[in-house]
Amino acid sequence: MFVTVLLICIFIFTLFQALKTRRFRNFPPGPPAVPFLGNILQLNLRNPLKDMKKLSETYGNVYSVFIGSTPVVILHGLQAVKEALVTQAVEFAGRPQGLLVNDVTEYKGVIIANYGTHWKEQRRFAVSALRNFGLGKKSMEARIQEEVAHLTESLEQYKGQIMSPHTLLHNAMSNVICSIMVGQRFSYNDIFFQQMIHYLSENLRLINGPWGMLYDAFPIIRPLPLPYRKVINNAFKYKSFFKSIVEEHKKTRIIGEVRDIIDSYLEEMEKRKNEQSSFDNENLTLLLTDLFAAGTDTTSSTLRFAILYLMIHPDIQAKCHQEIDTVLGQNKDFNFEDRLKMPYIQATIHEIQRFADIVPLGVFHATTKETHLCGYKLPKNTTVIANLSSVLHEETQWKFPYEFNPSNFLNSQGEFIKPEAFMPFSAGPRLCLGEALAKMEIFFFMVGLLRHFQFIWPQGCGEPDPTPMFGLTQESTKYKMIFKVREKLN
Repeated sequence: MFVTVLLICIFIFTLFQALKTRRFRNFPPGPPAVPFLGNILQLNLRNPLKDMKKLSETYGNVYSVFIGSTPVVILHGLQAVKEALVTQAVEFAGRPQGLLVNDVTEYKGVIIANYGTHWKEQRRFAVSALRNFGLGKKSMEARIQEEVAHLTESLEQYKGQIMSPHTLLHNAMSNVICSIMVGQRFSYNDIFFQQMIHYLSENLRLINGPWGMLYDAFPIIRPLPLPYRKVINNAFKYKSFFKSIVEEHKKTRIIGEVRDIIDSYLEEMEKRKNEQSSFDNENLTLLLTDLFAAGTDTTSSTLRFAILYLMIHPDIQAKCHQEIDTVLGQNKDFNFEDRLKMPYIQATIHEIQRFADIVPLGVFHATTKETHLCGYKLPKNTTVIANLSSVLHEETQWKFPYEFNPSNFLNSQGEFIKPEAFMPFSAGPRLCLGEALAKMEIFFFMVGLLRHFQFIWPQGCGEPDPTPMFGLTQESTKYKMIFKVREKLN
C-alpha cells in the first residue's frame, strides 16, 4: 500500500513538473526539457556561451530554455536584441524576480530593482548626482587623472620587474567612483578597502557561476548550507561597510554643504521625509553598492584585458604609442576631447571592449507586460536574456568577428567609426548607469599608462591566455607582466 501511494505521488509530481516545462502555443521554441531539471543538463554551467550559440543555430535567434521549471527566453544577434531592448524598450525593461541576485540586493538600488516608479526615482537621482559631481566636466577629468598619477607612481616602483597588476588596477578604478560616492580615495593598502573590493568581486563571479544557477533553478535547495551561501555572507559584509560610512556622514555633514553622493542622497531623504518615496537608508546602501559595482569591476577588468591584449599584439601597442606621441608630444596635460584626434586609440579601446566581452549576457531582463517579439508571444514577467556576446561577435556585423583587430572600428581612411552592433553596455532604459564614466576612465588610464610604460610579457611565464573566465562580469586569467618605463619619457 505504501509503495503504491509513493509511486502514485512520484507519478503525479513528475507529471506536474512535465506540464510546467511544456511550451505553450506561440512561445519561442527550444530543446525538449526534462521534468524538474529543465534544460540545465544541456548547458555548461561554468560557461554556457558556446551551448547558447549552438541552440540558436537550431532554434533561431529567439528561443527558450527551462532553468529548472522556469522558462527563459534568449535573444541572439543584433536584430533580436535591438528589437527587444530598443524598439520595445519599456516592455523589456523589467527584471526577473526570485533569483539569488534579488536576495542579495533586496529588490532595491538601480541595477536589479524592478521597473516602476521607485526604480525611476533612484535612477533619475543617480544620473543627476553623477552629473552634479562632474561627469562630463573638467572636475571629473581631474579626479581620474589624479588617480592615474597615483597608479603610475605605484607601478614605477616595479619598473623592469615581473609583477601582477590585477590588484593595483582594481584599486585605482575603485578609487575613482569612491571619490564621488563617499568623498575620499583610499590608500591601496587600506584593509577595509581591499576587503570590500574582494567581497564584491567574488560575488560577481559566484552569482552567474554554477552554484548561482543551481540556486536560481531549484528553490528547494536554498536553505541548504551550500557554497552559494557565501554570496549572502559577502553581501552582508560589504553592505555593512557602506552603512558605516553613511552613519559617519550623518554625524559630520553640514546642511547645505554637499560633499559627495551620500550627502546629496541624505538631503533628498530630508526633502521627502513627509511623502511616500523610495528614498531611505536601505536604498541608499544598495545604490552605493550598485554604483561601486558598475564603476569598478567592469572597468578594471577592461583595463586588465587591455594590457593583456597589447602584450599579445606588440604591433598594435606600438601604433598606440606612436599616435599618443604624435598627438600629445611632451605636453604633460591632456583632456577627454583629445580622443577625437586619436582614431587608432579610440578604435583600440573599443576593440578591447568588444573582444573582452566583459558582461556577455548583460543583466537579465523581464517583460513588464504581455508582448510579442519576432512573431512569438511572451507573457508578463518572462525572464529574458539578451546575449550581448552574440552581438559583439556577429559575423554579419564585424570585419573580424573572432579576431582582436582595431580595424573593426576604422574605415578605409583610418577614421574611427562605431558600428551599431557595439553594445557592451547593453541598450535602452536599462543601459549601464556607469557607461559615460567608464568611457572617460578607460581613455585616461589607457593613454596615461601608455605614455609612461611599455607592456611586456615576461620570458619564462608561458604563453599568454586571452580566454576570459565566465561570470556576471568576465575576467582575464591572472597573469604577470613587466612595466618598462619608455625611454622617450626618461
